[in-house]
Amino acid sequence: MDLRYPPEAERFRERVKSFLAEHLPSDWEGIGALDGAEADEFLWAWRHKLHARRLLGVAWPTEYGGGGLTKLEHLVLVEECARARVPLGPGSDTVTVKMFGNTLVRWGTEEQKQRILPRILAGDDVWCQGYSEPDAGSDLAGLRLTARRDGDEWVLDGQKIWTSFATKATSIFVLARTDPDASKNRGISFLLCPIDTPGVEVRPIRMLTGLSDFSEVFFHDVRIPVGNIVGRVNEGWTVANSLLAHERGEEAAVNPIMFRFELDRLVALARQHDRLGDPVVRDGLAWCHMKVETMRCLGYRILTGYLRDGVLGPEASISKLYWSEYHKVAARLAMQILGLAGLVRDGGRRPPRAFRTDDPGAPNSTNSWIDIFMLNSMSGTVYAGTSEVQRNIIGESILGLPREPR
Repeated sequence: MDLRYPPEAERFRERVKSFLAEHLPSDWEGIGALDGAEADEFLWAWRHKLHARRLLGVAWPTEYGGGGLTKLEHLVLVEECARARVPLGPGSDTVTVKMFGNTLVRWGTEEQKQRILPRILAGDDVWCQGYSEPDAGSDLAGLRLTARRDGDEWVLDGQKIWTSFATKATSIFVLARTDPDASKNRGISFLLCPIDTPGVEVRPIRMLTGLSDFSEVFFHDVRIPVGNIVGRVNEGWTVANSLLAHERGEEAAVNPIMFRFELDRLVALARQHDRLGDPVVRDGLAWCHMKVETMRCLGYRILTGYLRDGVLGPEASISKLYWSEYHKVAARLAMQILGLAGLVRDGGRRPPRAFRTDDPGAPNSTNSWIDIFMLNSMSGTVYAGTSEVQRNIIGESILGLPREPR
């Protein structure tokens, strides 16, 4: 594993650093230091700056509005923005740009790419992901939403659930069963549907926090053009898996940086509460340090294969299982350090999402750490593939163990 970057990547890194130094405020502490309204306003303004300099979709072809660079240079950009404590854009870009946009670059028709990709980069379109269903979560291949061919249209009927950003999205990409007689992951297609299509109904799911990060999406006799398919008919499973590779490839670069920022904040929390001399706390912090360093090396290993082959193998499941199980322990340590103070919410803003860490620069408040403990760290072992499913993948694909009896 060669950890050195080639000269052209380092030259691009200097370009990114210069851009960040020029456009970030001189007193910048991180996106987490802003409250919700300020953060949203900043992120959209920041996104426009990136787009104007072709730093959004940096590895997309220039004819679609991208930067025409390589995956390696994209990862350099991601790394440097993460170190500067600033995302590439609002949370919806995780699905719209990172996951769907990159998938369309690879699998879309020329007409689809010319029509959709520039609108994504301009911020005109927001996409959400229609994968999970009430009876097809971890076992996604068991999905039941159907797409029936009727002349020049697909007719969609069924339901999706746990759909992030559905209330803000203009369109949704869905996995639908186009061959009901095929087995499991065969007979599934990857289809595109505007949210305002007649028959589409979005119902927000209100959580215990009072927020509605997720929604149910219902399809009742929804008709879309037959050309709204990415990849071949009945081969959507291949497209869907490549989309997940884009998600986890970038995470391999970003996660170690984000979790290091959080660990630094955890050490500061122990110092603030005068717990650094506590041998149990010191042992916990040392354990977290070793785990985060291991995460960094795992990330390099994954990125080496991803940049070489363009795909992610089962090692991505190792990384997902590793960081999500680690985060539960780190969050529990934070609550131990807080002690009784952790029973009372205080400190203004709460984490803007229930995914991974709070934003870099966030205050060491109980509002932040309570949600990291109760929401972020617990949900991490469920979303994007449960820990149980990751263990099955590792056992079957890496260790060669027999499949579980059905």
